[in-house]
Amino acid sequence: MRLACPEERLDCLPISEVKLNLECRDEIIPILRALQHLYANVALRRELLALVNKDVNGDSSRKRGRRGMNYWEIAVLAAARLGCNLNYDKLQDLAENHRCLRHIMGIGDWQDDVDFDWRRIEDNLNKLRPETLKKLNELVVKAGHVLEPQAIKAVRGDTFVVETNIHYPTESTVIGDGLRKIVNLAVELAKGNDVAGWRQAKHLLKKVRGVMRAIGRASRAKGRGAERLQPGYKKLLALAADLLKRARSLLTRLRFQPDPAVFTLAQVKDGTALLATPEAELLGFILLTEKVCDNARRRVLGGETLTNEEKIHSIFEPHTELIKRGKHPNPIEFGHKVLVLEDAAGFVVDYRVVENGVLDQDLVVPVMRKVQKRFDGKIKSASFDRAFHTPQNQEELAEIVRTPCIAAKGQQQPKEGTVAFRKARQNHPGVESVIGALQKGNGLKRARDRSKKGYERYVALGILGRNLQTLGKLLLAQDKADCQAAKSKRKRAAG
Repeated sequence: MRLACPEERLDCLPISEVKLNLECRDEIIPILRALQHLYANVALRRELLALVNKDVNGDSSRKRGRRGMNYWEIAVLAAARLGCNLNYDKLQDLAENHRCLRHIMGIGDWQDDVDFDWRRIEDNLNKLRPETLKKLNELVVKAGHVLEPQAIKAVRGDTFVVETNIHYPTESTVIGDGLRKIVNLAVELAKGNDVAGWRQAKHLLKKVRGVMRAIGRASRAKGRGAERLQPGYKKLLALAADLLKRARSLLTRLRFQPDPAVFTLAQVKDGTALLATPEAELLGFILLTEKVCDNARRRVLGGETLTNEEKIHSIFEPHTELIKRGKHPNPIEFGHKVLVLEDAAGFVVDYRVVENGVLDQDLVVPVMRKVQKRFDGKIKSASFDRAFHTPQNQEELAEIVRTPCIAAKGQQQPKEGTVAFRKARQNHPGVESVIGALQKGNGLKRARDRSKKGYERYVALGILGRNLQTLGKLLLAQDKADCQAAKSKRKRAAG
């Protein structure tokens, strides 16, 4: 049975009265202070717990089954995970040993038997949907705007890349990853169903690794360009064709035939295909590996130039996009662009993972329309950089906010003589500060979770941690203006 929130205990102060060390500069202090504030506000707390309940329990009753983590504990650990940029092992250690964190979760000093396994934490946090975390972020921003009601008048936005957790991709290494997974899964299925034909699995994988090493040596050598890679790729593709044929034959013998309408390459790439069984997982890797083999055959052997949309950069994260931003030191990045909108108080009031192939200039108007509607027209100024500029965007943004500020490409700046435009333009580079904080302090340099949904959840958790830190610092400054916990490293660095 899951409880909605913790019960009050004699060995633990009420959550709103838990004493925090205000002279500690660790990032967990403002997060805990923000959580205290949310818990003390009954309306916000009920809305928060209802959102978590919907994801964790769905349509089932929380009064049945064995007791798990209550909804408030899940919310606290979700806030701490990327608010403090922790992996699950460190999060487990904090949940078991950090006294203030346990008190904020409602766990008393006499409850030594209450422990948290990292798998248990991961299972519960993974039930939270990205859409739910976005709503939780909106609750935090709503609470922050009660303290800083003028903050929403000016927003500034930009995109940055959150990388997926993959190695640098080449066709040979991606094919090698696919064949390794296919062989290992096929061996397990054959053994479990008493089917012969995979006795030489280790030898087959050794041959794959040998051919991959030969391709690697050829790619590093100087000489005839792509021609030196062709002999190795011919061997690798022949070996892959044989293994893929065997794997498909195994699925035929096991009589596995998914509905073609709901199990396509596109659905496997974006993570919507159901891979709940070993047979489905094997077929998913087969489809991806076949596509990479076809790309290698066309590009290396046929000399074709492939579009970015045709390429698969990882067997494990097939949704990964290649992004050429030309910025030092990483001109090419693998992941997705994330758009963030920051208000004057430092809250990320809106964010979204940008779909593959969508340009910055295609985002600004539809996003600002939705955000302006959400905040009832309170936004007066919005600034973006040159990547968002088109003449049409300049005109349409002027219909949405009073002071639009999109730096034009070239020398001429629209309305550059107005005081409001110059002020917005001078303040705009500050958005790089929140991006740097998200990447360095909230784990958004590289997403560590798997799948497209996991990636979106990871981004949402990072934004949630940043907004809770911002809210917590505002509250701590009210509690004790000169305390160390309320000071901002971002402001010191800017000064």
